[in-house]
Amino acid sequence: METTINVSGMSCGHCVAAVRKAVERVPGVVVRDVTIGTVVLDLGSASDAMSAVEAAIEDAGYDVVTGRALNVVPADARESTSDA
Repeated sequence: METTINVSGMSCGHCVAAVRKAVERVPGVVVRDVTIGTVVLDLGSASDAMSAVEAAIEDAGYDVVTGRALNVVPADARESTSDA
């Protein structure tokens, strides 16, 4: 399941690298992209890993932005969209 997480406190390439490194350490998570303010990842079947991802981001010194809808796209929907 591809998920986008909004992150505050990121302002440079070092921030991007720090968040990427933190999230990559979470078992079962595949990091697709990290940019300033956004992390796109694939939780696969490990949907319970979301809290671990959020904790990793916060432990790295950044804040997960809550209160906004996150983009969650099931893998099968993502595949069918790319065929269109």
